[in-house]
Amino acid sequence: MSIRNKMIDLKNKKVTVMGLGLFEEGSGISATKFLVEAGAKVTVTDLKSAAQLAEQLKRLDKSIKGMDSRRRGNDVKFVLGRHNESDFKSADLIVRNPGVPKASKFLALARKNKIPVVTDISLFFELIERKRIIGVTGTRGKSTTTTLLYDFIKTIDKQTVIGGNITKSPLAQMPQVKKGGMVILELSSWLLESLADIKKSPHIAIFTNIYPDHLNTYTGIEDYAEAKKNIFKFQTLQDYVILNRDNAYTKKMGSEVVAQRYWFSLKPFKEENGCFLRGGQIVFRSNGLEQKVCSIKELQLPGEHNQANALAAVCAAMIFGIKPVLIKKVLRQFKGVPNRLELLREINGVKYYNDTTSTTPEATFAALQALGKKKNIVLIAGGSDKGLDFKQVVKEIKSKVKGLVLLNGTGTERLEKEFGNQLRQSNYAKVDSMADAVGVAKSFAKRRDIILLSPACASFGMFINEFDRGDQFRQLVKDLK
Repeated sequence: MSIRNKMIDLKNKKVTVMGLGLFEEGSGISATKFLVEAGAKVTVTDLKSAAQLAEQLKRLDKSIKGMDSRRRGNDVKFVLGRHNESDFKSADLIVRNPGVPKASKFLALARKNKIPVVTDISLFFELIERKRIIGVTGTRGKSTTTTLLYDFIKTIDKQTVIGGNITKSPLAQMPQVKKGGMVILELSSWLLESLADIKKSPHIAIFTNIYPDHLNTYTGIEDYAEAKKNIFKFQTLQDYVILNRDNAYTKKMGSEVVAQRYWFSLKPFKEENGCFLRGGQIVFRSNGLEQKVCSIKELQLPGEHNQANALAAVCAAMIFGIKPVLIKKVLRQFKGVPNRLELLREINGVKYYNDTTSTTPEATFAALQALGKKKNIVLIAGGSDKGLDFKQVVKEIKSKVKGLVLLNGTGTERLEKEFGNQLRQSNYAKVDSMADAVGVAKSFAKRRDIILLSPACASFGMFINEFDRGDQFRQLVKDLK
C-alpha cells in the first residue's frame, strides 16, 4: 500500500503497530484505535509483556468494544514480549512508535520488503491538509510554546487541537480534527524523522533552540540538529518558519530556510521580520512595520527561557492574525505546563517545584537561573545518563544550591565525578526512590527555601518515564503534612 496525500483507504489492510506505548493517548494506542475504526487488520507488537501493558490493554479493549462494529469488523492480534519477522514482511503498512529506534532490524526488514513505515504523526500529515498544521520543535521550551500558542489561537478558532510529543497523539482527536480547526503539534526529533520519509513540513514551523541532547541516540549534536531541521526542510515560499536568533545553532539555520523567515530574540534586532523585546515591550515586526504587542510583565512564568518561549508563541500568533489585546489576556492567565517548573504547593514556608521534564543539564541550568536568587534551593537531580556535558550546570549548582539529593543512576555517577570531593558535605545524599528523595530534601530545607525536582538526566531505570517521575514527586508533595 502506498501512502498518498489524501485520506488513505485502510479498510482490510494489514497494519503492524510497533510499540503500543504506555501513555493513555500516546502514539501506539491512538494509532491502534484509529486503524481499527478504519477497518484495518491490526497486529500490535511490543517487547513489553502483557503484564507490563495491562492498563493499556484494558483501555484498548474498552475503546474497541465501544466502537460501532459496522465500522471496524476486525479484531486486534497481539504479539507481546517479542517481535515476529513475519509481521514486518507481510504487512501493508508499519506504524512505529516514535520510541522505537530507527535502526531497528525489524524496520529494516520492512523497508527491504518495500513496506511503508510511518509514525502516528507522518500518518496524520497524510490525512490532513498541511496548511492547518503548526509545528513546534527544539531541545527546550517545546511544550510551553506549543501550549501557549494553542491558547492564543483558541481565542479565535474554537476547533483548535493540540497534540504530538505532549503524550497526546493527534490521531486520538480525529473527531475534533475533522471539524476543521488548526492543529498545534509538539514535534520531537524522532517524530520529525518520520516527516523526512513523506517530505512534508508544517505550514508554520517554530524552532525554539538546539542544545546537546539524546547523544545516547544520535552520533552528535549535528546529527540531532539535522533530524530537527525536518520541521522546515520541506516548506515552500507560502509557509512560515520562526527561529531563535539568540541560539547559535538556530541562527545559523536561518540561511537554509525557503519559507518566509521570522526571528524571535530577547534583544532588539534591525530590519528583519520577527518578535523581540525592547524596553520591556514585546515588539512584532513584519515587512518593515512594527507593532507593540504588550509588556513582557504580562507573562506570569519566571525565567528568561520562558520569556523566549512566549516570544516564539507571540510571533506565530501575530502571523496567524491574533489581536494584541487577546495575546495580552492569554499571557496574564497562562500558568504554564504541568511538569515544567510547576509550583506544586508551599508548606511551612517551603515551595515545591516540579520540573521533571528538565532531562538535560541546560534545562536544569535554566530552572536554577529562574528560581535561584540566592543560595536557597534544595535540588533533586540525577538519573540515567544521556551522554551530555554537566560542567555548566554543576557550576550553577555550586552557586545556587544549598542541598543536593541525587537519584541513583548512570548520570548520577557522572555528576558525582564532576563534583569530586566537594560532595563531602552534610547537605548531600544519594537515594534509591523518590520517597527517600523528598524526605531527605525536606530535612535539608528551611523556611523561604525551594525544593526543586529538576533532574538534568533521563528517568529510565527508577521510573517508567519522566512523567512517572513527576507524578511520584507530585503525589508525595501532596501527601506532606
